Amino acid sequence: MKAWASIPIWAVLAPFACLLIIAVFLLGAGGTLITIALGAGLIAAVLAAVHHAEVVAHRIGEPFGTLVLALAVTLIEVALIVTLMVSGGPEAKTLARDTVFATIMIIVNGLVGLCLLIGGRHFGEQSFSLHGVSASLATLAAITALTLVLPNYTTTVVGPFYSESQLGFVAIVSLILYATFVFVQTVRHRDYFLPAAGVRDEDAHAPPPSNRTATISSGLLLISLSAVIVAAKTLAPTVERAVHAAGAPEAVVGIIIATIVLMPEGYAAARAARRNRLQTSLNLTLGSALATIGLTIPAVALISIMFGWPLTLGLAPKETVLLALSLFVATLSLNTGRTTVLQGAVHLVIFAVYLFIAVVP
Repeated sequence: MKAWASIPIWAVLAPFACLLIIAVFLLGAGGTLITIALGAGLIAAVLAAVHHAEVVAHRIGEPFGTLVLALAVTLIEVALIVTLMVSGGPEAKTLARDTVFATIMIIVNGLVGLCLLIGGRHFGEQSFSLHGVSASLATLAAITALTLVLPNYTTTVVGPFYSESQLGFVAIVSLILYATFVFVQTVRHRDYFLPAAGVRDEDAHAPPPSNRTATISSGLLLISLSAVIVAAKTLAPTVERAVHAAGAPEAVVGIIIATIVLMPEGYAAARAARRNRLQTSLNLTLGSALATIGLTIPAVALISIMFGWPLTLGLAPKETVLLALSLFVATLSLNTGRTTVLQGAVHLVIFAVYLFIAVVP
């Protein structure tokens, strides 16, 4: 009973309330009121997910805590993408590429920029472990180039595609790179991903929750994240109609849905930056980007090979330029171990350009 008593009642009820609203919506209830209620339920589930993730993170410590949230969101997102691919058939051949690219741009520019801006605004200058961030960026650059750029230049199959053997090989390589990164992050060089020496952590001296409380929060975290993903999927048709009514391109729908799915991680990362825990923010954001591409590509590659469906992976020239610019600027802005509002502003400007070009191609 003490374990349940230590968890706020709203954090317990929020995900179930969101799932209840989703059930009512799917049973045929429509209209503006139920749509607004679903949006409110989604936000409540996001807040609950962040709360439970912080409880788990406090119990198991860094960098395991951020890894839990990143992997939980990514695994559910991968399951959603695979489900949409199977139901959509060959027509969904660009779904994985568009989703992964949108996720990377939102994380590397939007979320990282927001965290740097928030931290710089409140603390002037923030520090982080340069070794851990360098390892994250190096791995991310390698996987993105192999999966989203190289397919445009291979010759076995014409077009932005890999042949079946190439696709299988790149999927295995992506999985190996991500698994190696997780091993380095959690075992071999765990100290690379811990807060830099001298950084004040406001939560460092708070007593950790009990094992039972952490276990309950782990279960509620998965329920909350599931509610967020299902609510995002349920709202997708409404968002799509609104986008089409506004005359915006189809790619905007993917950006909006990806943004909704990333809300738990984004909110948790922003809260950490506001508490002068930039290392936690970067662990969460860059780790999420790596998990997204490192797990999504092998999963969709397996589906593509099993069903014999073509899988478009190569980005168009415009998106390739934006991706290269994002990784290049991230490497420069995070190469000293210290950041200010300037780096955050640069990333957010690139993110604004990405959104503008998506709407006005």
